[in-house]
Amino acid sequence: MYIVNYRRRVNAVFLFFFVFLIFCIARLFFIQFFRSNYFSGIAQKQHNLFVELEPRRGTIYDSNLKPQAVNVFVDSLYASPNIIRDKDKEVIIRQLQPILNVDYAYLRDRLYRKKSFIWLARKLSPLQSEAIKRLDIRGLDFIKESKRSYPNSYLASHIIGFCGLDNMGLEGIELCYDNYLKGREGWALILRDARQKKLNLEQKMAKPCDGYNLILTIDEVIQYIAERELDKTFRVFRAKGASLIVIDPRTGAILAMVNRPTFDLNQYNNIDKDRRRNRSISDLFEPGSIFKIVTASAALEEKKVVEEDKFFCENGAYRVGGHILHDHRPHGWLSFREVIEQSSNIGTTKVAQILGPDLLYRYIKLFGFGAKSGIDLPGEITGMIKEPRFWSKTSISAVPIGQEVGVTTLQLASAISVIANGGQLMKPYIVKEIRDRQGEIIKSFLPILIRKVISLDTANRVKKILTGVVEEGTGKLARITGFSAAGKTGTAQIFEPNGAYSHNKFIASFIGFAPVEDPIIAIAIVVDEPRPYYFGGVVAAPVFKNVAGDVLKYLKGKRSITEVLALNESTRAN
Repeated sequence: MYIVNYRRRVNAVFLFFFVFLIFCIARLFFIQFFRSNYFSGIAQKQHNLFVELEPRRGTIYDSNLKPQAVNVFVDSLYASPNIIRDKDKEVIIRQLQPILNVDYAYLRDRLYRKKSFIWLARKLSPLQSEAIKRLDIRGLDFIKESKRSYPNSYLASHIIGFCGLDNMGLEGIELCYDNYLKGREGWALILRDARQKKLNLEQKMAKPCDGYNLILTIDEVIQYIAERELDKTFRVFRAKGASLIVIDPRTGAILAMVNRPTFDLNQYNNIDKDRRRNRSISDLFEPGSIFKIVTASAALEEKKVVEEDKFFCENGAYRVGGHILHDHRPHGWLSFREVIEQSSNIGTTKVAQILGPDLLYRYIKLFGFGAKSGIDLPGEITGMIKEPRFWSKTSISAVPIGQEVGVTTLQLASAISVIANGGQLMKPYIVKEIRDRQGEIIKSFLPILIRKVISLDTANRVKKILTGVVEEGTGKLARITGFSAAGKTGTAQIFEPNGAYSHNKFIASFIGFAPVEDPIIAIAIVVDEPRPYYFGGVVAAPVFKNVAGDVLKYLKGKRSITEVLALNESTRAN
């Protein structure tokens, strides 16, 4: 009986294992032939990591190939939450929080996701990266990414602009030429072991295509000179804002563009939007007396006046359409030349009355006011010019002296360039070339003539008058030692929201060019609400003198910035 029971037990055990074996074989067969793809996918997810590879963004250079925007490679931190034990995640959060300076909820949300890859922090500082590496946490690793860096920090910040965390352009040239700069993404398949550590085995990948490089028209030395001088004036006169443009009047190439206040390109996140605004192309203001160059040019071109024609300036007070127009100081009889040199509002108005609204308006438009210049920067506005049918009875005395019109600093720089270059309106531009990584030119930007505004003869006659402004008139403080100069001062009351002109807020300005006989630079300077002095001849004209003087010394001899500054200081001391 005992033997029979024993045999039954053995048979039962044998049968059990036999059935189990058959089940296992069947299961393996099923997996092999029907579920192999499914389990292969799981295994691959555990051991393979698909990662997008960022291309290297193109470098931005000045006209002398000095880098203004470059790339540096830094660590970006990612996690594989699906291989991190839940009990370890809270410890990891507490370790990472002070290093990354992020809140608890952010890290918890990312680490508790059931994913094999998720970013925790992009483009870390070297200190952050080293601190995390020392922790040696399983499930965390790094990928090298390209980060935008600006070696000159504040220099030309409103021109260059900046990129976001994803290396996409957000402002300035970085935004305007983003399609050329950003390149094309690649990808890589990273092999990992069971502990999710990267293996040094061959990887599948498609290399990213790096972006193109940009060569600007900006000259780093000229930009520095312009920024230095405008910054002095901005601080000394406690101005609300200021802008300055140096342009080559022959081509329209922008050599420098400066705005105050400014900001550090490497710290753009910490700066309010007002400081990041490119005032040179986005701020609208009434230009005041510098606008008289349009009235003067139109009158000479249309042969309505000649330089020696006399105008009675009413001893400083003139009634137009029920409004009393004043000069900043009383004048009797002045020649047309003297009207511009002494910046007489009354004399200019009488010239405009001879021209008539329609002709004056036509020349305002010809000079480029009331329209975008087409410069390759984002944020440009058109300005504001009313058609004559919308003018009031007093507009004929307001428009010719720079009231009831809205302009930008760039429009003023282009307008004075018309006088400097013999009567041609050139399209301003700021990018000279686009090149690939091998230095081959992909695209070149050449000077573009928009239109002929006035004749060469008229331009030369206005040149002589504007030379007189600097030599004998309101712009004496713009005179440059060793170089001839021409220009026009402007002092404009700010139009308040209540519909009246302010009695204590002004815009001081100066536009000019040098040398007169063969102009190679034109400059526009605008200072918003300087205090306590506010006349353009006092506030803005000296900026022109200092900028133009140093720039001409630099361009004539291509001296280094150190040599230019040393020579400048010795000249001023004498």
